[in-house]
Amino acid sequence: MADYVYWFIAALVLFGLEMASGTFYLLVLGIALAIGGGAALIGLGTPLQFVFAALAAVTGTLLLRLRKSTNPDDAATQSLDIGQAVQILSWHDNGTARAHYRGAEWDAEAESPDTPRDATLYIKALRGSTLILTHRKP
Repeated sequence: MADYVYWFIAALVLFGLEMASGTFYLLVLGIALAIGGGAALIGLGTPLQFVFAALAAVTGTLLLRLRKSTNPDDAATQSLDIGQAVQILSWHDNGTARAHYRGAEWDAEAESPDTPRDATLYIKALRGSTLILTHRKP
């Protein structure tokens, strides 16, 4: 069997594994193997096939990391709790509160000292297990 067949079979295996994992890194490696197979198909020697595959893998991985660092995943940075209303159980003198949310009591803080305490309050952010509250719905 010709060299390019092995390259393309390995690329197809990685494409199949990518379907199961969803990480995109296996996709990049599969593309790199396909490029190595393309180099074999046009008749380049084995060392050049590996060079092209390696360059494609390194370039693809760097581009993927660059894309991930400049465009963070919204699911990782956005909490589903942001914008949800909470019920205040009690306010403390230091500006903190106990809030009822999702069937449990939480520590809470107003986003600023001038946040009205009698208004409906919404979750603006989470700091650890403390809810940061605002009177404006985010």
